[in-house]
Amino acid sequence: MAAAPERVGPDSEVVRDWLAEYAYETMRGDTLERVVERLDSAIVAKVPELADRDMRRDLAASTRSHARTMLGSLTSDGFEFALAEEAHALARTIARRGFELRVLLRTYHVGMDAVLDYMTDAVDQLDAPPEIERAIMLRLFDRATKWVSMSVERLTDTYMEERERVLRAALNRRTETVRAILAGDDLDVDQASARLGYRLTRHHLAFVLWADGGDGGGDGEMIGLLDRVAARIGAALGSANVLTLPSGASGSWAWAGFDDPARAAELAVPGSLDKAVQGAIDAPVRVAFGVPAPHVAGFRDSHREAVAARQVVERGPGRARLTAYRSVEIAYLAGADDAAMHRLIARELRALAGRDANSARLRETLHAYLLAHRSPEGTAKLLGVHKNTVRYRIQRIEELLGHPIEQRSLPLEIALACVAAYGLDALP
Repeated sequence: MAAAPERVGPDSEVVRDWLAEYAYETMRGDTLERVVERLDSAIVAKVPELADRDMRRDLAASTRSHARTMLGSLTSDGFEFALAEEAHALARTIARRGFELRVLLRTYHVGMDAVLDYMTDAVDQLDAPPEIERAIMLRLFDRATKWVSMSVERLTDTYMEERERVLRAALNRRTETVRAILAGDDLDVDQASARLGYRLTRHHLAFVLWADGGDGGGDGEMIGLLDRVAARIGAALGSANVLTLPSGASGSWAWAGFDDPARAAELAVPGSLDKAVQGAIDAPVRVAFGVPAPHVAGFRDSHREAVAARQVVERGPGRARLTAYRSVEIAYLAGADDAAMHRLIARELRALAGRDANSARLRETLHAYLLAHRSPEGTAKLLGVHKNTVRYRIQRIEELLGHPIEQRSLPLEIALACVAAYGLDALP
């Protein structure tokens, strides 16, 4: 019986000979450039982010370097991986352009398909038995898949390092610009707007965001959460442009820009923000808003008000997710001098300054009465009680005060606003 023909494997001499000849011919003349053009055209057809002239040039340099290195290693016994600088340069360019990592991964995924298509066509042109063609394809496929896999692994690190560097540089520029604005420095408005990616010649509503307890995971995770909440708030407010800037590991500053002065005016009305962003703020995030105002001065003033609103919130017992400066402005101003505020409360509230439940109920009634413009009916609606109950309480309040409410209505309202904002700690 005749012996079976020896099986041709990927490492056989005939396969090495063919690949050596193929590599030699491909590296000659302009053949390599035609290969590069074919592969790049296939990549750009499915990764349009690489289509412009500069990106295409970097892609060609990367593809050419990959091809030369691969062709030179096709016949070697071992697999020696060496990634050329041109490949790293393309990964850095993708990061600098602001493209997501998926663009880099997609480039190599599509590139791998294009290489396999090209190799199949090249092997099909061989005048060789099927077993030899199969062995050549197996060796080419093994080398190509290993090469792409290792390239992606290393270039992902290159991309992430460059992306972090770019983001850090952009964040530093944004931080410097914002702090200069808040400090009142004399800046070129157009240049500052370009550096921020946010137009300063509009109306601005500033808000600050922070997390309960001061933590909620790693710094990046929490800042990411705050950025997402800020984006939701901007969308709810109808702003197409929101600027954010980390203020700490679990805090962030933000500004929503408005080109329509009427919309900005609407959001300045007390109570409007609560309705506009209802559902956009979830635990553990809390937000304090300033008042909308125009131009660079408005950018600065609205931020200061947002920071002031947060100060009031953090001094008081309230756990509201949203606080508007307009709702706590009186308490903020009166609380600037803590000792003077305590004296005001003690002097104006007198017997109503007790810490018992009855005193708290009478303070709540008086505050609602003043907010309702001294209307028993309006007060009853706010408190959910009968108007006669309100009348009885008002009579009792005036007895404890020792004078009619009208006689000291403004200082009474200030004192009650402070107690509402700062809680029992504001009481003498």
